[in-house]
Amino acid sequence: MTDFDYDLFVIGAGSGGVRASRIAASHGARVAVAEEFRIGGTCVIRGCVPKKLLVYASHFAHELHDASKYGWTLGDVSFDWNKLRDFVASDVDRLERAYTATLDNNKVEHFHERAAVAGPNTVRLASGREISAKFILIAVGAWPVMPEIDGAEHCITSNEVFHLPALPKRVVIQGAGYIALEFAGIFNALGSDVTVVNRSDKILRGYDHDLTDRLLPIMQARGIRFAFNRPIRRVEKSADGSLIVHAGEGDPIGADVVMVATGRRPKTDGLGLDTASVALGSGGEIPVDEYNRTSCSSIYAVGDVTDRVQLTPVAIREGHAFADTVFGSMPRTTAYDHIPSAVFSQPPLAAVGLTEAQAREVHGHVKVYTSDFRPMKNMFSEVMERGYYKLVVDPQTDKVLGVHMIGPDAPEILQAVAIAVKAGLTKAQFDETVALHPSMAEELVLMR
Repeated sequence: MTDFDYDLFVIGAGSGGVRASRIAASHGARVAVAEEFRIGGTCVIRGCVPKKLLVYASHFAHELHDASKYGWTLGDVSFDWNKLRDFVASDVDRLERAYTATLDNNKVEHFHERAAVAGPNTVRLASGREISAKFILIAVGAWPVMPEIDGAEHCITSNEVFHLPALPKRVVIQGAGYIALEFAGIFNALGSDVTVVNRSDKILRGYDHDLTDRLLPIMQARGIRFAFNRPIRRVEKSADGSLIVHAGEGDPIGADVVMVATGRRPKTDGLGLDTASVALGSGGEIPVDEYNRTSCSSIYAVGDVTDRVQLTPVAIREGHAFADTVFGSMPRTTAYDHIPSAVFSQPPLAAVGLTEAQAREVHGHVKVYTSDFRPMKNMFSEVMERGYYKLVVDPQTDKVLGVHMIGPDAPEILQAVAIAVKAGLTKAQFDETVALHPSMAEELVLMR
């Protein structure tokens, strides 16, 4: 491989690209990576990490309100968006430095400019320099989809939401997926007037219906308005800078910020993949085999750009598996079953395995166990929100096929439960486990 400038050139320094670079270098490969924006990728720079910090901050709105019932006397309470925004930005800076240090410590060279494929073994940097590599890895992720509507230039996506100059008084969010609902909860808790508009009457497609059926009225009770079957047709900007949203056939909706959260598309435009005959799917995604290889034998792809599962931990595993396979003589694939997921809505929900509907399609008859309870945390609150846990079980083998939860700390609890589901444990083994009392998690082993 010494005939090439590098053994591996990675395009994209997000979670998958950084992991692949580090592991390949640990196997002795000469590695370089190009990143056109900031090292760390979507999750670290403008995705799940800064968003989770906003979620934590928004929780204080409810905690402070309930504090008096716990005996606390508080003085004047106010919220400073600029302070929160700047703190989140500083933590993003810290994480970018940490990711950069990871590359440096593993002797991975990094180029801070856009790179594109210029052939099966060649990349071209924005500066015009061409670099050769035995293998090329595409790890550029995905990009928010902006619908083609009049006034789209007045809208923002999840990329820009972390940099708002002020907390908007009125927010309109288009979409009903996890990004839309998480930011609806954040802005609502921080004091904004929030309206969610969606082209259908469903939220969180892919999650168990019992969870979504419970989440919707809870969000509505918290003051979030939902306008279903009303996709945005156009957005107008008034003379005072405010926005008027025309959605569906209903009355116009006033807003200070319009956020579009209608999905993410693999970021393959202008990547030069045709120069190496790399095939693309209908959505711009890069199809790969089980070892992450594209239709070009020297080019691989991992993460959201493949549109298999758009989750950071999956991209990390794919990047690791690629590096072990190609440079470590340890062929590895990534398993896509039993991947836990969560929505950091308010309250959050989390799930692993099959939904009840999916289980019935696969197994026919299934057993369903549920627990409907009021979390102890809510006893001191005016909020009457209840928690709900659900186990979907195969009656033939007694294996737990899926676990679905909504309530405080559901994602934290689910991670441990996902181990049990992945291991194929049975309902009887859940029942044999002694409950940890008092906790919400104990409900998982008390369902009969």
